Amino acid sequence: MEFNNIEKLLEKYFEATTTVAEEEMLRAYFTREDVPPHLKRHAPMFQYFSVAKEERFTKQVPLKPRKKSYIKWISIAAVSILIFGIYFGRSYQEQREAEYAYQETKKALSLLATNLGRGTEKVAYLREFEETKQKIYNRN
Repeated sequence: MEFNNIEKLLEKYFEATTTVAEEEMLRAYFTREDVPPHLKRHAPMFQYFSVAKEERFTKQVPLKPRKKSYIKWISIAAVSILIFGIYFGRSYQEQREAEYAYQETKKALSLLATNLGRGTEKVAYLREFEETKQKIYNRN
């Protein structure tokens, strides 16, 4: 095989445009002993692919589900508690805010009532003054 052809195949291989047959040719070429020195750096990769292709997994793969699925139930319980806490915590927070708003409104209305009471006392003095003034003017 020509070196020029192998170099073109290597370029195609590294650009991921080779076919399976071309990759097989590269693998066969680099498993030989008489690889030119400037191409020897690629030889270990293709030699590994040849060896890895023959490897097989021999252990038994368990297909039955585990009987201890307590982790799943713990996670479901944790999510449930979290949602429960968020819902009722928010409700409690809203209730506290409403209570605070009620207390502040109650204070403001109490202050308003106190000041209104003072104002009515002053108006009562004015009414008495007005009545006295009318009595004085009506005598004359």
